[in-house]
Amino acid sequence: MAGDLSILVQTSPHLKNIVQKIIDRVRISPEEGLYLFEKGTLAELGTMANFIRERAHGDITYFNRNFHIEPTNVCVFSCKFCSYSKLYAKREEGWELSIDEMLDKVKSYDGQPITEVHIVGGVHPKMDIYFFEELIKKIKAHRPGLHVKGFTAVELDYMFRKAKLGRMEGMTLLHNAGLDSLPGGGAEIFDKDIREKICADKVDAEGWLDIHATAHKLGMHSNATMLYGHVESYAHRIDHMERLRSLQDETKGFNTFIPLKFRNFDNEMSHIPEVSSIEDMKLYAIARIYMDNFPHIKAYWPMLGREQAQLTLSFGVNDLDGTIDDSTKIYSMAGSEEQNPSLSTEELVTLIKQVGRKPVERDTLYHVIKEY
Repeated sequence: MAGDLSILVQTSPHLKNIVQKIIDRVRISPEEGLYLFEKGTLAELGTMANFIRERAHGDITYFNRNFHIEPTNVCVFSCKFCSYSKLYAKREEGWELSIDEMLDKVKSYDGQPITEVHIVGGVHPKMDIYFFEELIKKIKAHRPGLHVKGFTAVELDYMFRKAKLGRMEGMTLLHNAGLDSLPGGGAEIFDKDIREKICADKVDAEGWLDIHATAHKLGMHSNATMLYGHVESYAHRIDHMERLRSLQDETKGFNTFIPLKFRNFDNEMSHIPEVSSIEDMKLYAIARIYMDNFPHIKAYWPMLGREQAQLTLSFGVNDLDGTIDDSTKIYSMAGSEEQNPSLSTEELVTLIKQVGRKPVERDTLYHVIKEY
């Protein structure tokens, strides 16, 4: 495979040093990452990212069978990019699910080969840590083998502060109840000035990173995200990925990195145009090149749409998330390509096979369940 990149050196001599680092498995620097954003062409970036992807995973593309529970879209925070949540003062416009209603959702999948429930939503002052402790315990009592992936660092930070618990104390309480891993939401862009503009009132970068580090210390895994394509610069993206890469060096607790595209429908940032699909693919490719200690790069297909998700598989992505089963509204409400995000396993397998990749069903921690 190194021959593929040798050709790239001949056609793109300005990338010679970076290409050689990739071949030698040597980490690129933040300055080189920024150079790729500014000077790398789509073809060059795709060639490098696909080389890394295939060296690590061949043609394998992972997915899992999961469903989402969104306890509420009522939220005490007011992120300007959010099309999903309703401020607590206007909660009559939102929804609030009881523990029994959420447990009924879990029971609706009885007998089906679902491996994960993903629980994430708004930050509701009445849904505190003890509310969710009870919910998790009841889910585990009903279906012990179901992996519970839940709560962004934003939700957790609020729960811990409200209960006057330290991060280790609060995380231990939820982990003992049955919380298995954390999703990656709420990271947005770590830069302080950007956060001040788009999400000033929620947990800062240091808090987000510390909450994930705390989970990792307990033996839990987590994911990481980055919201891109709004008011951030290329330098802000590199800074964000560098902070994640550094924490992964320390803890090795992240499973996957998930770039999330800013969608501008029905929010306070609707005046900002969305970036092109070319910029999407460049971002995925650079993420694969830069995040050398993250085993997986995931494209969230309901956000991108099916055809764009297929395209990412040539730009470093080796995971398309899961079947979702029409159970998440976070991106459909923001104007994503998929307004009713649900794929059967057969449809997802076909989607992957259509672009010459090998579908592999996994569990949350990337243990293989079935090869197709």
